[in-house]
Amino acid sequence: MWKAVGTFILKKNENINLIIRRISQINVFVAIILLIYRYGFLLSETEAQEVFQTLDIQFFLYIFLFGLRLFFSFDKLEFVREERFELILSCLIILYGLPNLLFDFRLGYYYIQLFSIDSPTVFYQHFLSVFLVIIIILEVSKSANRISELKLKPATTFVMSFIILIFTGAGLLMLPAMTIEGSMPFIDALFTSASASCVTGLIVVDTATYFTFKGKLVIMGLIQLGGLGIVLFATFFSSFLSSGVSLKQQSIMQDFLSSENLASAKQLLRKVVFITLLVEFTGFLLIFFSWDEEISNAEQLFSSSGDKIFHSIFHAVSAFCNAGFSTFTDGMYNTGLKTQRLYAVHFILSWLVIFGGLGFTVIEDVFHPKNIRKRLITPWKRLTHNTAITLRFSFILVSVGTIAFMIFEFQQLRDRTIIEAFITAFFQSVVTRTAGFNSMDFAQLQNATIILCIFLMFIGAGSGSTAGGIKVTTFVIILYSSIANIVGQKSINIQKRNIPTETVSRAFAILMFAVTYNSFVIFLLSITESEKDILKVVFEQISAFATVGLSMGITAKLSFMGKLLITITMFVGRVGTVTLALALSKKAVSTAFEYPKTHLMIG
Repeated sequence: MWKAVGTFILKKNENINLIIRRISQINVFVAIILLIYRYGFLLSETEAQEVFQTLDIQFFLYIFLFGLRLFFSFDKLEFVREERFELILSCLIILYGLPNLLFDFRLGYYYIQLFSIDSPTVFYQHFLSVFLVIIIILEVSKSANRISELKLKPATTFVMSFIILIFTGAGLLMLPAMTIEGSMPFIDALFTSASASCVTGLIVVDTATYFTFKGKLVIMGLIQLGGLGIVLFATFFSSFLSSGVSLKQQSIMQDFLSSENLASAKQLLRKVVFITLLVEFTGFLLIFFSWDEEISNAEQLFSSSGDKIFHSIFHAVSAFCNAGFSTFTDGMYNTGLKTQRLYAVHFILSWLVIFGGLGFTVIEDVFHPKNIRKRLITPWKRLTHNTAITLRFSFILVSVGTIAFMIFEFQQLRDRTIIEAFITAFFQSVVTRTAGFNSMDFAQLQNATIILCIFLMFIGAGSGSTAGGIKVTTFVIILYSSIANIVGQKSINIQKRNIPTETVSRAFAILMFAVTYNSFVIFLLSITESEKDILKVVFEQISAFATVGLSMGITAKLSFMGKLLITITMFVGRVGTVTLALALSKKAVSTAFEYPKTHLMIG
């Protein structure tokens, strides 16, 4: 009999797996709809209870389908080894479900009641929702392994992932339960979702007062997914929980992380997520305990300990991902308490922004225990050239910005001590390059400071980081190349290393795309926002393109077309002009020929 069963499985395996996969996808889709209905709309207690009774079907189907996959697998031990996380999850669901099925006894609810938690029913629903979200992530992440089946270039896949994330976020933000004042207008929801997904920080509504806790949670999720890159995030779960990473996924990771080869991109994958979670958790702890040190009446700012925890997590994520979103009406400018500016929090946020803007390869090269140990044993072991250049010029740019803020904005800083003025200038210099928090009134800045800010925003931070702009290394290559041309030097050398011609060409291509695109959009904005100061319009555009998020106060006053143009700019700035160009372009049919040379006058 078992031989007949084995023959049947062998013949029908592919069809059966396809059917199981389709049913799983339908099950996940239904679960997502139910969760959106439960948390996105204002339901009564009875309606919410009915939703969660329906979710039992989703849990049962998940267990049933997992059992079918196990039954129809050729090598069951190998299947269990590869899907061990799903096996553990399934056992937990069975442990919860059997007492409920046999004795109408909800085990999870019983333990929640033991801890005397307020609103145990609501807490229990949230507990089940977290379980269901894990299942959804698990199922959706499996789709990442099928990217190679699509006839799309890696750049196209990367661009499409952000488009899907932005529109999904906009749809969620438009739900009634996400805002205080009912459903959010589409253009504002799209703008906010793009700003969060592209880790920019420009806002058309006050994040603190317009959104509910659920809305702020959605924004934080968009920031995290956008900061890491939705493809990278999905690939991590697929690699960690399933059976590996496809060649196309590795190619996407290589472009996103600016790594030297596919192998290094794959190795760097898990480290990226680990570094992100580690730095964000450390930042959360530092911020959480910093509130107490600086706020004499913390109850003015936080309604409860849970509120304080959420604010700390939100700002840690926003800072490391270089998003610049804040849950306070004034942002970091007075932080809602007119007499206390929270300099320790500003200092912590500055370093979180710096870490996020360095790039994951730089962080690993500098702070990985193995590399630190090697330098202790062999002090002559140097940093990689990419790390050294990024660190050196990041320090120069931050220093120049800090000194400039202290000199040009003396009037705004004169009411502070020298230490407080330095922290404010340092904080503003750091975040101006990429993050978008504001500890000063940008509407009152001197023209010289504004121009400097535009310059710093346009350059941005490190390659392979959560930041925007043309990137520090691009700026350095263009600078050295220009100097080499002026002095008549044939090769371009940085720190006793020759820069390949193709790297220089790509750097100039990035600059050309950036200048051309920004000039064109500024021209369009000068028409749609003709009544506004052109300097403020230019500042807004460069801030959006460099995914910085600073504004001189005109974001909320933009016209419909102005908001749409800035939304597109945030998207283009996040995915990268060259990535977008590669996604939209076609390969040349042939380059195995050369036209006769000609002479053109330059300058």
